[in-house]
Amino acid sequence: MPVKLGIENFMERPREYIGKRRVGLLINQTSYSPSMVGLLDYCLRSEQVACGAVFAPEHGLYGARQDMEQVDETKLPDGTPVYSLYGTKPGSLTPDGEMLADLDAVIFDIQDVGSRYYTFIWSMALCMKACAEHGKAMVVLDRPNPLGGSVVSGTVQTQNFLSFVGMHPVPVRHGMTAGEMARLLKGHFHYDCELIVVPMDNWHRDMWFDQTQLPWIPPSPNMPHSSTAAVYPGGCLLEGTNISEGRGTTTPFELVGAPWIVAEDLATALNDLKLPGVAFRPSYFVPKFQKYADQQCGGVFVHLRDRDVADTFEAYCHLIGTVKAMYPDQFAWRDQPYEFVKDIPAIDLLFGSDGLRKGVDAGKPVGEILEPTRRDAVLFDGMRQEYLLYRLSEGGRPAAHMW
Repeated sequence: MPVKLGIENFMERPREYIGKRRVGLLINQTSYSPSMVGLLDYCLRSEQVACGAVFAPEHGLYGARQDMEQVDETKLPDGTPVYSLYGTKPGSLTPDGEMLADLDAVIFDIQDVGSRYYTFIWSMALCMKACAEHGKAMVVLDRPNPLGGSVVSGTVQTQNFLSFVGMHPVPVRHGMTAGEMARLLKGHFHYDCELIVVPMDNWHRDMWFDQTQLPWIPPSPNMPHSSTAAVYPGGCLLEGTNISEGRGTTTPFELVGAPWIVAEDLATALNDLKLPGVAFRPSYFVPKFQKYADQQCGGVFVHLRDRDVADTFEAYCHLIGTVKAMYPDQFAWRDQPYEFVKDIPAIDLLFGSDGLRKGVDAGKPVGEILEPTRRDAVLFDGMRQEYLLYRLSEGGRPAAHMW
């Protein structure tokens, strides 16, 4: 059976979930039902929903902005305000009391990609915090985690490395839906707002996105396919280096490299590592924007031969370590500000500590660097269990969860 999204359950019975409350919408271009009914259009036209504002996260309401580009405030044709939750300062990430004043609740309905770096769940978190402060409810219309929900892997950040690419100690691949993450934020991290999660039907934890029978709507300009999301837990780490993560090509995060890399040499070195479920094909490409725009780069295309056993977080850590060892004079860590942080290297924010950077610079084996991350992920997996809504196998429809 196809997965039925939270947005579909909400549109069938809105009063069951929100009563007569006046709502704001934290949405983007993914906020559609499988039949392509947009939540914004539905709420503006429905006699059962009163919509007073729209909140736009990173990339904007229509997903037109590139990463870390400012999102401007605007208005819809009917005068409904569209507030930016991604401006030029950290304070712009959180709705203020004036934005929330005429609302009773905020509805979140955005497709996440299942990696801690992706900022949408943290926009949701900051909205929850604001709702708690101003006495508003938070409503989450649940959607699948494209990577499934059975695997947890990657670094759990230490306290000094929290940021908008990880506001709480959460593994890179957290294995939770947005609704489950909201439950975790409320229950474990004490976000004390009224929370309503509108669940999905027929989704189970071992489903990859292409098994849901749902259409993939790119949630950001460089997330064109669900296969991009599959490598993103590792591919995003390259943003903390001078290796191109493939932005400016049609296959970002799968196609990576730099002008000074010999593709065949790098592919051979990486394939010799015999990493589970992953193969590296030598590739050349010319990005059209961002790193190395209009320059030919050598590198690799990362193929998941068996996505159920591949650990892309570990694979790309090995890629970074291998490039550093092969090209020590050309490789460098990013030194520009990253996600509103100027005094901590981007790679440390992404990795969650300075362990990868310092370990690679010291020539330590990547497997040794990553050993603590595996233990931390196991501990998180145990902690998250009470906040999960869905099982590995198909079962009955979970009830709406309200606190």
